[in-house]
Amino acid sequence: MTPTTTGRPAGPVTTGIEVLDRDEDGRVTAARAGIAATEPVFAGHYPHFAIFPGVCVLECVHRAATDGDGAPAPADLAAVESARFSGAVLPGDTLDITLRWRRTEHGLRCDATTATGRGKSATVRLRYRTLGGAS
Repeated sequence: MTPTTTGRPAGPVTTGIEVLDRDEDGRVTAARAGIAATEPVFAGHYPHFAIFPGVCVLECVHRAATDGDGAPAPADLAAVESARFSGAVLPGDTLDITLRWRRTEHGLRCDATTATGRGKSATVRLRYRTLGGAS
């Protein structure tokens, strides 16, 4: 993604991500994103039945992992290992994000789940390269 003048990468999601809690050893992080009906992606996805695209759910997970205190160590995304979408995210939803971290020989692995008030919406596995380390 291209950095903007604010220093944040340009991306399809304008909502802020709030890191709510991290457990004592940094292995579990809870975060939340309010999905506003004014998100630009809703204009064309889909007309008359807006659905928050899966790639935007992935971005919310990634931002929860890398913004502020989301990750146990500074890290860059190395790979999206898997993503399964099991429920729609709609305008006005609150997206609850749970990140479970574990160290690997190459960096960090993040197993994440997302949910709305209607239930689970995605299961995602991301691999991160710790800064100064290998992928």
